[in-house]
Amino acid sequence: MIAHHVLFWLKADTTEEQKVAFRNSLQTLENIEVVKTFHIGVPAPIERAVVDTTYTFSLILFFEDLAAHDVYQVHPLHKAFLDEFRVYFDKVVIYDAE
Repeated sequence: MIAHHVLFWLKADTTEEQKVAFRNSLQTLENIEVVKTFHIGVPAPIERAVVDTTYTFSLILFFEDLAAHDVYQVHPLHKAFLDEFRVYFDKVVIYDAE
């Protein structure tokens, strides 16, 4: 099992309408056949020194194996998301775990 956790920090001037479009596009990634588990989130209202709440969106995907992860990376829906919305990223951090 591969966990793919992506944290997005959007640019400060991103409008609410653009954030909605960004989230809607993230949602399309659930339709990629190799995605086993899917979750989009925003920072939870938890105040602890070790919790980072500075990101805008969190995307967590689980894949059966590394081969499935690799299929996801080149999938047309993933590429379309990146092509249209990478201009909104100020920062992206990815954690992959098995």
